Amino acid sequence: MQTPLSRRALPILAGLALAGAMTLAHAAPLSFTVPLTGAQEVPAMQTQGSGSADLTYDPATRVVTWTVTYTGLSSEATMAHFHGPAAAGKNADVKIWVSGKGAPATSPIKGQTTLSAADAKAFLAGDMYINVHTKDHPAGEIRGQVVPPKAN
Repeated sequence: MQTPLSRRALPILAGLALAGAMTLAHAAPLSFTVPLTGAQEVPAMQTQGSGSADLTYDPATRVVTWTVTYTGLSSEATMAHFHGPAAAGKNADVKIWVSGKGAPATSPIKGQTTLSAADAKAFLAGDMYINVHTKDHPAGEIRGQVVPPKAN
């Protein structure tokens, strides 16, 4: 008696699905640096300020960790955030407080958070940016688009 094709294919498909799930669960964390400049602000801003955000993202846990540093800003930094979803050249609402709500934004700013599934999708798609706001430029003085490296 022959086993129907669908019954023979089921164990193979289940094995492939398990292998795929294990690959996702063991995906290596991504580490990368985002440059922060006035030219990336929308609209672009003339400033001597610059900075960088060193980010690590773990796709298995959706945890993003950051160290944001900056120098040469026109005035005291008042806050820093992740904004999104937004492509480069577009503005969006605040998603995550980088500096801590109500806390001073003193360089370096270190922290971490667990992204929601929707925010993780936007983060990985390059649809978030980091913005450092100052007293002289409350809408933001330096900004950088978060563009994670593509996984191999």
